[in-house]
Amino acid sequence: MELIAFLGKGEGTWGQVAGVINHGDWENIILIGDKFAKQFTVKKDFEFIEISSGSILELKENIGNKLKGKIKGTEVALSIASGEGKEHMALISALLSLPVGIRFSALTKDGLVFM
Repeated sequence: MELIAFLGKGEGTWGQVAGVINHGDWENIILIGDKFAKQFTVKKDFEFIEISSGSILELKENIGNKLKGKIKGTEVALSIASGEGKEHMALISALLSLPVGIRFSALTKDGLVFM
């Protein structure tokens, strides 16, 4: 399964994203965030898609355009542990518009879970 994760401005939430990345066996990893989020590092290979702030509709269009052709399957694991509601809504809407199915993923004390 492929993983799509949003990286928000708060570095405190990046640990959750790193945990999801490190505990999963991903075919492809795509991280989305602003210029600041480019500082994120993890030992696994990933593609970073930089987005700029804007209205929710602008964000959705920006994310959707940059994701076109990058997702190989019909379903992705999605981590939105980092970021804010507006960014999450734009990302989810862009993914559903591609179209692609979504399985939310999170790292818990019991390991990686899909919801």
